[in-house]
Amino acid sequence: MISLRRTRLRTALLIGCSTAAVSALIGVLWAFLAPAEHLLVVAEGRGIALTGESLHQFDAVAIFFLLALILGVLTGVAAWLARLSRGPYALGGLIVGSVLGTALMAAVGTGIAKLRFPSVDNPAVGEIIARAPGIGTLLVLIVQPLAACITTLVLVALSPYDDLGVADHADDADVEADVLSEPATQELS
Repeated sequence: MISLRRTRLRTALLIGCSTAAVSALIGVLWAFLAPAEHLLVVAEGRGIALTGESLHQFDAVAIFFLLALILGVLTGVAAWLARLSRGPYALGGLIVGSVLGTALMAAVGTGIAKLRFPSVDNPAVGEIIARAPGIGTLLVLIVQPLAACITTLVLVALSPYDDLGVADHADDADVEADVLSEPATQELS
């Protein structure tokens, strides 16, 4: 017979691996959504951004941020649905999976973006080239784990049970029906 602890460890491992795998797939999505920045080559090794193109650096970071935020919320809810494993094991698997997943998301996404927009060696002066998008700042790597933790915190706070609903509980409607069906009698002394 498999112990409850072993089941919780397996579920935590499954949560972590699934989160990391889905994050890598979202990195592929980001690579196709993030726009390239177009530059005009003005001298050898120097280029200037065309009008409005420098905003694409922000666009790439904002798209990464939003995808990581959405993924963090969804993985937090998905981990919560593993009812028998709710608690520190599931949260640990979720955090580890989110940290590894957001790193994979950035690595896979920037790698595919560089394949989509390869760097040009020795472009001619006056040529317009596309530069691959990047994540811009490493601070966006904290978004997915933070969103997953906050989502889990909210779900824990909203749980009506001390054990987070792991054990089987009587339906609240059945309990109310039993209380209402008993006659209210009081002794007068």
